[in-house]
Amino acid sequence: MPIKAKSILRLLIRTIAIFMSIFHFYTGIFGLLTALRQRSLHLLLGLVLIYFLYPSFKTGNSKKVKSIHKLDILLIILSILVTSYMLVYYPAIMRRPSLPITPDLIAGGLCILLILEAARRTLGITLPFVTVLFLFYTYFGPYMPGFLYHRGFSLKRIIDHMYMGTEGIFGIPLGVSASFVFLFILFGAFLGKCGLSELFIKVASALTGKSAGGPAKVAVISSAFMGSISGSSIANVVSTGSFTIPLMKQVGYDKNFAGAVEAAASTGGQILPPVMGAAAFIMAEFLGIGYLTICAAAAIPAVIYFFSVGITVHFRAKTTGLSGMKEVPKVKILLIKKGYLFLPVIIIVYFLVYGYTPLRAAVMGIISAIIVGLVNRMKLVDILDALEEAAHNALPVVAACATCGMIVGVVTLTGIGLKLAHMIVIIAGNNLFLGIFFTMIASIILGMGLPTTAKYIVLATIACPALIRLGVAPLAAHL
Repeated sequence: MPIKAKSILRLLIRTIAIFMSIFHFYTGIFGLLTALRQRSLHLLLGLVLIYFLYPSFKTGNSKKVKSIHKLDILLIILSILVTSYMLVYYPAIMRRPSLPITPDLIAGGLCILLILEAARRTLGITLPFVTVLFLFYTYFGPYMPGFLYHRGFSLKRIIDHMYMGTEGIFGIPLGVSASFVFLFILFGAFLGKCGLSELFIKVASALTGKSAGGPAKVAVISSAFMGSISGSSIANVVSTGSFTIPLMKQVGYDKNFAGAVEAAASTGGQILPPVMGAAAFIMAEFLGIGYLTICAAAAIPAVIYFFSVGITVHFRAKTTGLSGMKEVPKVKILLIKKGYLFLPVIIIVYFLVYGYTPLRAAVMGIISAIIVGLVNRMKLVDILDALEEAAHNALPVVAACATCGMIVGVVTLTGIGLKLAHMIVIIAGNNLFLGIFFTMIASIILGMGLPTTAKYIVLATIACPALIRLGVAPLAAHL
């Protein structure tokens, strides 16, 4: 592809990504569109960017796109058509519930396939494979043995359920992604640009840098800080790992252990308030309770988690005789010079504690982050970079939530969730300990191939009802 064409392609991708962030920020301030329209436009922009940034038959995001395959161009066009169909014909679709016409079915069938392919490119094969199994179960119900038997549903009924309402693709998971989650991802991107992530690392260095195995403890603490406001394990590893992993290797930690420490610490940020991962927002919607309640319930387990990682690091340092860092900054000086960078975090906590919605809290956090960033000499290009980065970071979440919406749709259509929950209770013999043990095994196995959000949704529809029947409080079961 000629150099000029490459530049135009990159500019187009950057423009779409920035528009995606501005759209969500605008609707966060002035009010969301109707459910199907908000989620359809969210999915449209997500699918287009995925097919631009994740090449055919390859995995991995590349911001420096040099060319685009003809197949990807076709998929982009189809993505625009099937999602725009919902946007344009939304009133007519609402007037004929459960009575799809041929164009509805064509658009719905293509949308299902496009989402599955988008999930494969962004998340790997596991989630699409699990989703296809669920869809097959919906169709082949009459041929299933024992308690798995159900009367089965036609392709027409399956597509209608998955595409034409808010029980499938456009259900709660995608709705949460299109409202709360994207704005918190945008908030995290602005915090990175305004300099707070760098301050987190310096404060962590000042607190633990000189102790035994100091760099590893810096990784734990800085990842806890960063994770508490980004909610993304990937963004956490990228922002803190580029600094802490080389430091750990310098003082003598094995490279594999250094990577493991950073990965474990960054993952824990998803359960550390005030801003947790996408699963926490979906959990609040599933349970019908306030997000602040989820934060309060997760706080102690999150602290215990990071304490456990820190203790492991400390013991490893002691047994191998690893020293700390020779020079570390002073906490007092850091807070005097750059303490104002914590203002966006304080503002978001304030709005959450005083009863404002997560949507309003995220908007105010973003505005304060931009103001603080400008004080800290953030430039216009940094603002544009943050808008683009947020859209890029949100793509796996968009794909996961749209795909998991189909799993939830299968559960509501067939009742398989209650059947599997009943089976778990029977196998556990009404023993709570065994029920929790089986849930743990399922969580570990699913976690090997699914991202956190997808794994939570699958377990929430299968294992949580079983735990609740065994006497566990709903909130505890979902956490």
